[in-house]
Amino acid sequence: MASHPSSIRRLHSVNDVHIQSLADVLMDCVEGGASVSFMLPFGRADAAKYFEKVVASIARDETVLVAAKLDGRIVGSVQLGLDMPPNQPHRGDIKKLLVHRATRNRGIGAMLMARAEVEAKARGRTLLVLDTAGAEAERLYLRTGWQRGGVVPDYAMWPTGGFCDTTFFWKKL
Repeated sequence: MASHPSSIRRLHSVNDVHIQSLADVLMDCVEGGASVSFMLPFGRADAAKYFEKVVASIARDETVLVAAKLDGRIVGSVQLGLDMPPNQPHRGDIKKLLVHRATRNRGIGAMLMARAEVEAKARGRTLLVLDTAGAEAERLYLRTGWQRGGVVPDYAMWPTGGFCDTTFFWKKL
């Protein structure tokens, strides 16, 4: 497998092939223990259903979906949430940074985040926020200029059960 993604791009439209590829990445992350809102058992149908909801959000201009492709297949994605209250038109939410375990440690997560920031700036967003669980993700955010806002104990659960702390980060653009 190549060492760098062949493309990092916004998915303007998402077809069934994209949904299945995105579902594969999400399933891999959940099976690998990522606390990204889902509990085990978690299958292809669950993952595809989730991304069908994301597609509907994209159609309403509430979400921007950025994907990383390697050797022609999607290996990672991140979402930029734009559906903010009236008093927060300057803010965006980073959601579900996902990178398939087989392609990690190649800079894909950082490249996805950089593209999400470009997409946010293009829409006049000047502040981004996100939440995460896990030391590996926290290291990525700190390396790429994000500021730790604080930790909430027992905020969520790991896919196999048991509570996990969640760290909130922010970044001014």
